Amino acid sequence: MKAETQGARGFHLILHNSSFNLSPMPLPSSITALTAALAKLPGIGPRSAERIALHLVQSEKSTVQQLAEVILDAREKVHLCTTCGALTEASPCDICSSPRRDGSLVCVVERPVDILSIDKGGSFHGKFHVLGGKISPLDGVEPDDLRIADLEKRLTTEPIKELVIALSTDVEGDATSYYLAKRLARADLKITRIAHGLPAGTGLEFADELTLSRALEGRREF
Repeated sequence: MKAETQGARGFHLILHNSSFNLSPMPLPSSITALTAALAKLPGIGPRSAERIALHLVQSEKSTVQQLAEVILDAREKVHLCTTCGALTEASPCDICSSPRRDGSLVCVVERPVDILSIDKGGSFHGKFHVLGGKISPLDGVEPDDLRIADLEKRLTTEPIKELVIALSTDVEGDATSYYLAKRLARADLKITRIAHGLPAGTGLEFADELTLSRALEGRREF
């Protein structure tokens, strides 16, 4: 009886120890490849990519095929507006061709998605111009690589009276903004820059010194 008990204990001990040597079952290579592709998308981490991949491979084939077709269709139809650089299916885009837009006011942004961010606010009623990046010699981006010449051409063909520079406040954004202000300076053109202040709903204790400094510089009269 004692020998049987010791034998049972030894058997359980073997099972217990062997469990530590078990490796997790690897995913099929096709799922791994899909996960890696999804993880390259903005805002999707490795775990989220894996969950999406597992969901897709378990979905109906027609559903996955429809998703793939929609993605390909959007990629094929959407391009940059030849005038402002916005994402559109037709050139000129709806903003450039709208008679309700103030053609004398143009907001200069870095990327096409920046237009969406500003336009959602509903307070800007002018038109836009996308540079396509920022001046960054370290990254090999020179002024000629941006759509600055296109903007200069618009200044001669459109009744633009004010340019609103709406670039980021990092080193490259500041350098690009100052470069534009100097290169595009004209007697009949007003060049402004959006104010960089405090986010709505936050207190002064949460703001850094640079944000507070620019908030003070961008102050307006009541």
